[in-house]
Amino acid sequence: MLRLAKSSMPVEIRTSAWNALRSARGDEAIAEWLAPGGGFDAAKQRIRDARTRNRLFCERVVRTHAVEFAPETRAAAERALKGTVADQAAFVKTGYAEAQKRDRAAREADVQHKREVTAKDRDFVSSVAEHDPGEQVRVAAQWVLRPGATDVDVVEFFGYGWMTGATLDTEAYRTRIAEAETLRHADLSRLLEEAVAAEKAVKGSADAAKARAEAERAWRTVSGHAEAARKAWLAEREAAAAQAENWKNIAKAAKASVDELWKNIGRSADENERNWSQEQAEAAESAAFWQSMFDRAQAGETRAKAA
Repeated sequence: MLRLAKSSMPVEIRTSAWNALRSARGDEAIAEWLAPGGGFDAAKQRIRDARTRNRLFCERVVRTHAVEFAPETRAAAERALKGTVADQAAFVKTGYAEAQKRDRAAREADVQHKREVTAKDRDFVSSVAEHDPGEQVRVAAQWVLRPGATDVDVVEFFGYGWMTGATLDTEAYRTRIAEAETLRHADLSRLLEEAVAAEKAVKGSADAAKARAEAERAWRTVSGHAEAARKAWLAEREAAAAQAENWKNIAKAAKASVDELWKNIGRSADENERNWSQEQAEAAESAAFWQSMFDRAQAGETRAKAA
C-alpha cells in the first residue's frame, strides 16, 4: 500500500492510500481500503469520472509531446491544465486536434528541417508493430501502417505516437498490478486471520485431531495463496525486464542515429528504461514478500501438526 501511495499512479489513488495509511484507526483503515468496495475501488471509480479522465489526458499530452516537436499541442495542454474543468473538456473535444493541425502546418513549412520518410523508417515501424513488448505501442505502430497512412503519420509516430503508446502501456501495467495486489492483500489478511484462529483453537479443543487438521488446512491455504502471488510477481518481473531491455536498446539506437526522426523518442527512452527497471526491482521485492508469507505459512502448518 505504501508503494501505491508513493507511486506514479493518478493522484486520486495516491491520496486515498496516504489517507488510509495515516488514519488513526490503523490496521482497520488499511483493511477497509483494501477490501472490495473500499477506498481503492472508490478511488478507481473517481478516475472513471469524465472530468478526471480529461485531466489525465491533458497530463499525458504534456508528458508525451515534446515542445521541440509539438509546441502548439504542448502549450495548449498546459493551458488546459492550468484552466478550468471546462477548459480541459474543450481541449479533449477539439483543442487537441486543432493544436495538432497547427503543429503539422508549422512542420510542413519548416523546409530546413523537413526530411523524406524512407522505406527503412517504415520497415522499422513495421518491426515495432509486430515485436514491441507493449500492446499500446504496437497499436500505435499498426495505425501508422494502415491503408491510406502518409509520411506525416510516420513522423508523428516518432514525434509523440510512440511515446504516447509507451505511456499508456506503463499506466496499464501499473493499474493492473495495483488491482491484482490489492485483492491479494485483502485475501491474505482474511486467510491469515482464519489460520491464526484455527491454530489457537487446537489447544483445549474437544477433538484435537480435527482441530489440528483444520489448522493445517488453513495454513496450507495461506501457503497456496502466497505461492501463487509469488509466481505472479516473478512473471511481472520478467515483463518489466523485457520492457527495460527494449527501452535500453531504443536509447542506444537513438544515441547512435543522426536521423532527426529519432531525436524525440531518444529524449524519452532513457527515462522509460529507468521506469521499467524500477518496476522490475519492485516486482522482485514483491515476490520476496510473498516468499516470506509462504515461509510463514509453512512454519504455521508445521506448528499445527506438532500441536
